[in-house]
Amino acid sequence: MTILVTGATGRVGRHVVDQLAQRGAAVRVLTRDPAKATFPAGVEVVKGDLLDLDALRAAFDGVSTLFLLNAVTGDEFTQALLTLNVAREAGVKRVVYLSVIHADRYVNVPHFAVKFGAERMLQQMGFSATILRPAYFIDNEHMIKDAVLDHGVYPMPIGHKGLAMVDARDIAEVAAIELIRRSEGPDTLPIETINVVGPDTLTGADVAAIWTDALGRPVVYGGDDPAGFEQNAAGFMPPWMAYEMRLMAERWVSDGMTPEPGDVPRLTQLLGRPLRSYRGFVAEVARAAA
Repeated sequence: MTILVTGATGRVGRHVVDQLAQRGAAVRVLTRDPAKATFPAGVEVVKGDLLDLDALRAAFDGVSTLFLLNAVTGDEFTQALLTLNVAREAGVKRVVYLSVIHADRYVNVPHFAVKFGAERMLQQMGFSATILRPAYFIDNEHMIKDAVLDHGVYPMPIGHKGLAMVDARDIAEVAAIELIRRSEGPDTLPIETINVVGPDTLTGADVAAIWTDALGRPVVYGGDDPAGFEQNAAGFMPPWMAYEMRLMAERWVSDGMTPEPGDVPRLTQLLGRPLRSYRGFVAEVARAAA
């Protein structure tokens, strides 16, 4: 049976497709521009997006299982609800949904609230679903590495409570494992929620120290300044999104993104290997910059 992957060209989605292909799964992707997408041999491509109902209905033909990933946009909730409705019309009950850690707590942050709403829809509409709740993506750090390398400042206002930073490749591998488990199992499997975290929960000071060790020169934490973060972000993203990023940063500072007891051992057992670490990411960047 075929697994449909949405968001297949993004940081997580492309790794999900690769992981599924490596495991011999039949994979179909929905993408706006197939000409710009590169997928493993055998992956079926359907042109369209989550607001293109004709393409969406065509994409679900013959599908058993859905990986639902939709990006942070102004109409994210509409995209999620339409996709789940069309999935149900097509008889698809098995879903792996990419949510976010603490979706039920950070309810003032729009994309957290959206994802919590989609989680509730999965529950109330009777889907057989795995809800993945990843923490802060280590891959986000590519956006700020120049500030660290060129100016010796770590600028993300991640606070002093700590974030359990996770590698996108680990998120994707967990997703692929769950997609295959759902696809091969009965559609009556209960809903499960998995926090997808990294091995360490790091504060701003911790991260600055890791960069300092890797580069052999001082790196300082820029401090807890969500308002300044919004101002900087508004230079390269829409104002509404920059404000949303500020709201999220305020929750990093006040609450952190911390795992539950047992999250790390559960993921380690599921993957059969240690989780990729932030320190490992920084070491790679430092080697490349040397």
